[in-house]
Amino acid sequence: MAIHIQHLNKFIGKQHVLKDISLSINEGEVIGLLGPNGAGKSTLMKILVGVWYATNGEIIVPESIGFLPEQNPLYEDMYVREYLRFFVELRKQYYTTLPNTTPHCTTQVVEDLINRVGLQCEAHKKIGQLSKGYRQRVGLAQAMIGDPDLLILDEPTTGLDPNQLEDIRALIREMGKNRTVILSTHILQEVKQMCTRVLIINHGEIKVDKPICEIEDLEQTFREATQY
Repeated sequence: MAIHIQHLNKFIGKQHVLKDISLSINEGEVIGLLGPNGAGKSTLMKILVGVWYATNGEIIVPESIGFLPEQNPLYEDMYVREYLRFFVELRKQYYTTLPNTTPHCTTQVVEDLINRVGLQCEAHKKIGQLSKGYRQRVGLAQAMIGDPDLLILDEPTTGLDPNQLEDIRALIREMGKNRTVILSTHILQEVKQMCTRVLIINHGEIKVDKPICEIEDLEQTFREATQY
């Protein structure tokens, strides 16, 4: 079991943001996390990656997690290789799967990441010079450091043009072949194309939890699950 959550609750002040969430996610599943704005999706993801604590409940997640937040927090004055090297060195302290002996090993990890996400032609540039699509690739590369067992992506394709959109979707499909992925998105077509299972959250509660193959009409299912 990649993720196990039992009776998870989260209060922010007096607001009950997540209400008695219980679910299990198996290794290798690609989860489409859906819900309207304010439903609790981002709160759940932040708890899974350890940014926030739950108010109560049991949570079991893999030790190695990659996270791409909706607002991709890149250092625009850094060069692509410089940025990735910085994070590889930082994560060496926590991931036993990363080489941690010589500068040559770090260089190899960085080059492997650049090749994996298709940044070869942009790696010599400052991040601030990159298009939105290539910035997303940098964020995905950073999330993939250490080959995490769990990859959590919050709205990774927002604001991309059609060509960039397909490129990033292809990258995510490739990354999902040998790890668990949670993909939060407002694009239902994206879930149909990439996900094996759908979770729909509304008002802090899970309204739908089904394999994608069991949902005949995702649009209708979403409307019914999120109506007030």
